[in-house]
Amino acid sequence: MHWRLKDHSGTNYLPFANLKASAAAMKTSFLFLVSWIVLSIALHAADAPNANQADRQVQPGVPQGKVTAGTFAESQLFPGTRRDYSVYVPAQYSADKPASLMVFMDGNGYAKVDGAFRVPVVFDNLIHQKAMPVTIAVFVSPGTVPALKPGAKDRSNRSFEYDSLGDRYARFLVDEFLPVALKGLNVSNDPKQRAVCGISSGGICAFTAAWEKPDQFGKVLSHIGSFTNIRGGWAYPGLVRKTKSAPKPLKIYLQDGKDDLNNLFGNWPLANEDLAAALRFAGYEHRFVMTGGGHSGGPGGELLPEALRWLWSEEKQVAVASPPPATKPDPWKPHADAIERDDVPKGVVEEMTPWESKVFPNTKREWAIYVPAQYKKDEPAALMVFQDGHTYRDVKGRWRVPIVFDNLIARGDMPPTIAVFINPGHDESKGKPENRWKASNRSFEYDSLGDRYSRFLLEEILPEVENRYNISKDPELRAIGGASSGGICSFTVAWERPHAFRKVLSTVGSFTNLRGGNVYPSLVRKTDPKPLRVYLADTSGDVDNAFGSWPWSNRLMASSLQYMGYDVRFDWAEGYAHNSDHGGALFPEALKWLWRKEKASPVIDTRGDLGGDLTLLKLLVPGETWQPVAEGLGFADAPCADAEGNFYFSDMKAPAVYKVSAADGTRVEIAKEAVSGLKFGPDGLLYGCQGAKSRVISLDPKSGAIKEVATNVVPNDLAVTADGYVYITETKLQRVTQINLKTGKVTAVDEGITRPNGIALSNDGGTLAVSDSGGEHTWTFRTNADGTLDAKMPTMTMRLPIDPKGEFKFNEPPPYQAASRGDGMAVDKAGRYYVTSALGVQVFDPTGRQCGVLPKPTETQPLTSCTLAGPKHSYLYVTNGDKVFRRKLKLD
Repeated sequence: MHWRLKDHSGTNYLPFANLKASAAAMKTSFLFLVSWIVLSIALHAADAPNANQADRQVQPGVPQGKVTAGTFAESQLFPGTRRDYSVYVPAQYSADKPASLMVFMDGNGYAKVDGAFRVPVVFDNLIHQKAMPVTIAVFVSPGTVPALKPGAKDRSNRSFEYDSLGDRYARFLVDEFLPVALKGLNVSNDPKQRAVCGISSGGICAFTAAWEKPDQFGKVLSHIGSFTNIRGGWAYPGLVRKTKSAPKPLKIYLQDGKDDLNNLFGNWPLANEDLAAALRFAGYEHRFVMTGGGHSGGPGGELLPEALRWLWSEEKQVAVASPPPATKPDPWKPHADAIERDDVPKGVVEEMTPWESKVFPNTKREWAIYVPAQYKKDEPAALMVFQDGHTYRDVKGRWRVPIVFDNLIARGDMPPTIAVFINPGHDESKGKPENRWKASNRSFEYDSLGDRYSRFLLEEILPEVENRYNISKDPELRAIGGASSGGICSFTVAWERPHAFRKVLSTVGSFTNLRGGNVYPSLVRKTDPKPLRVYLADTSGDVDNAFGSWPWSNRLMASSLQYMGYDVRFDWAEGYAHNSDHGGALFPEALKWLWRKEKASPVIDTRGDLGGDLTLLKLLVPGETWQPVAEGLGFADAPCADAEGNFYFSDMKAPAVYKVSAADGTRVEIAKEAVSGLKFGPDGLLYGCQGAKSRVISLDPKSGAIKEVATNVVPNDLAVTADGYVYITETKLQRVTQINLKTGKVTAVDEGITRPNGIALSNDGGTLAVSDSGGEHTWTFRTNADGTLDAKMPTMTMRLPIDPKGEFKFNEPPPYQAASRGDGMAVDKAGRYYVTSALGVQVFDPTGRQCGVLPKPTETQPLTSCTLAGPKHSYLYVTNGDKVFRRKLKLD
C-alpha cells in the first residue's frame, strides 16, 4: 500500500473523557494543513487562551445562575423513551424580558461545572461581561428505552435521535420537549437569539436541528461533529452546496481535532474539513477551528468561551483563513516512459466503426483499440479500458497510452495488454458537440451510480473486442481507468463488476455530488471488501464548486479504501488544477504499480473503532467466502439452529424440513412440510409458519410429529420468547401478531408496517426487531412482561438498491428503490442484527447503526433468511433461492 498522505486515527469515543490517542496521528503535508490550521491564532488576540481559562473558572463578584433538573418521558416522536434534563437560568434573567436560548445535546457533559465545558460557569462569566446576551441553557440527555421485561437491559436511543437526518429530533425539541423544559420562562422566539450545541453525534444533531428548523435556531456550535456515515451524515456537504443561491440564515461554529476518529463510520477530520469547505463555498457565516487532540471534549471545552463570544457577536464577516497560494508546479514534461523509443516494438491503434448503443439508446460514440506488438492469438492478452479514450490515445497529449504501453510492455513492467479507448455517447439529434468532452451523454454515463455503464461495456463493447482478439477472462488481468468523471466511472464499473475488472486507475476523480458519487467513501467502509487494486491521484488545486470539493472527496475516498484494507495508492501534490498534468506525469509509474506482480498484504488498522463500533473488519475472516451447504433445492427458507449448532431449513417446494449436522454436515429429512419461518421454543419444539395453510405449527425434531398451534392466521416468519410467546409477521395484513403458547390466545400487537417480514428477538428478549420488505427500515419494539409491544421506532435504516429504470438526475442522489426487500434475520451473541435484503445481508449493531453489507452468494436468486449455526454458532447460514450457503465469521 502506497500513500503520499496518511489519515488520522483516534481511540477515544467518549467525547467528555480527556484521553490521549493511543497512536500518534500521521501528519499531512504542511502546506495543505496551513489553509485550515489558522486555529485560535487567527481567531482573536494572542492572549485568548489565558482569557478562556479565566472564563472557565468561577470568578469573584460574578452572579451565578441556578440549575434545576427534571425528567421527560412524554415523547410521541421517540415513544417509550425517558431522558434527564436540566435548565440553567442566569442571575440576570428577568421574566419581563425574553431571554436568549441555547440547547445542549448530551447535556449532562456540558452542564458539569468541573467537566470539559463547564457551561454554567462560562455563561455566568460571559453574561456578566456582556460578551453574550442573557441566555437560558437547556441541557438535554439522549433518550433511553427502559427495559420493562425481567432480565432485559435498557436500550440507548442516542444514535437514532442524534445521527439521523431529517426533522424528527428538531420536532421533538420544538413541539414536545422545550415547551415542558421552558415552562414558566420567557424565552425569545427570534432564531438569532436561539442556539443549539452538541459534541460528536450531538454535534451533527445540533446542525440537523438548525438545518431543519432555521426559523427556530439560528446558531450552531458543533464539537468534533459526526458528519460521517453513522446514519447518512456524509450527505451534508452536498446539501449545503446546493443552497448557495439562498443560504439558510445560520451562523455556524465547527471544531474538530486533527487526531479525531477514523473508523467504520468515516474519517472525522476529513468530514469536518469537507463540511467547512461546503459552508465556505455556499457563503455561510461560519468558523472552522482545527485543534489538536482527538475525539475528546478537552480542546473544544478550552475554546468554548471564544466560540461563544463569536457565535453571539454581531460580527458578520466569516473569520476563515483563505487557502494559501497554490504551489506552482514545474513546467509539464513527459515521463521518460512516455517518449517514443526506436528500439521498442510498436503496437497499432485500430479505429473502430462508431458504436450505436442499446444500453444507452440514441447514442453514438467513437472508439478505438490498441494492440501491442507482442500480442499472440493463442495467448490471452490483458485488457485496459479507458474512458474519454480520445485523450488517452493522443500520442502528443498528457497520457500517450500507445507509447507508454509500448515501453512498459517491452520492459516487462506490464503484460501484453490490449487497450480500448472509448468516448462517451452523444445524441446526434442534439447537434455536433463543441468538443469530445461535451458529448451529450457523458455525465449520465460516467457520473451515475449503478451497473448501467458496466453492462454497456460487458454486453456490448467487450464482446465486439473479443470477436477480434483473444482477451483474458481473468479479472486480475483486466483494468479500467479514466480522469475526472471518467475516474469515478472506472471505479463504478469495478465496484459493480469485480468479477470482470480488478484494477482501477482514477485521476482527479469526480467522487462528488454530480450524480450521487459522494456516497462512495461511506459505501466502501460498510461493504464487504472487494478484491480491487485502486490507484488514485489528485491535487490541492482541483475543483471546488457547486457539486463538491474534488480534493476533499478524493482524500475521503483514499482514506476509506485504506481503512478497509484495499490495495490502494494515493498520489497527492500541491497546486495544479483539474487537468491531466499531475496524473499524466505520473501515469507510467501508476501503471507499473497497478500491474505489478506481487500481491499486497492487507493492512488493517481498526484502532479508531471502539468497543461499540462493530466494523466488518472485526467480523469477517480473511479469505473466507460463501460456501455451499445444499444445492438443487426447490426454494430454500426458514433457517434456524439448535443449541448444539445443528442447522435446520425448509425446502418449500419439496416440501421438506431438513436437519444438517454441525458435526459432519450430514443432512436428514425430519418432516414433509413446507414452512417459511422456523424457530426453536423453550420446550425444545420447532415452531413453523405455514401461510398457505393459515396456521402456525409445532414440530418435534426427533419424531417429526406435527401439531397446530394457531389457525386463521397468515404467518410469514416468527420469533419465540423464552417465556412462551410467539410473534408472527402477517405480511399481507400489515401486522405483527402474538400467540400465547400457554393459552392459545391470538392477539394483534402492531399494525402499519408496509410489509412486515423477518422478525427476531434481542439476546435479552427485551427488543423485538421486524424488517419491512416494502420499506426502507427495520423497526424495533420494546417487549413487555405480558407480551405486548411498545416503543415502536424505525431504528435501522436499510441500504436500498438503485432502480436501473429510475431517473438519474444531475446533482441528485441515484434513484433508489423504495423497498429494501428486508426479509429474515438473526442476532449474534454481540447483539448484531443480520437482515437479509435485496442487496445482501445487512448488519446492524445493537443500537441500530449499520455495520455493513455482505453480498448475496448468488446475485440472481432471492435472499430469504439467515441464521447462525455450525460449530460454536460461528457460521452465518443463508437461504438463497435454490441453495443454502454459509460463511465463517469471527464472533468471539
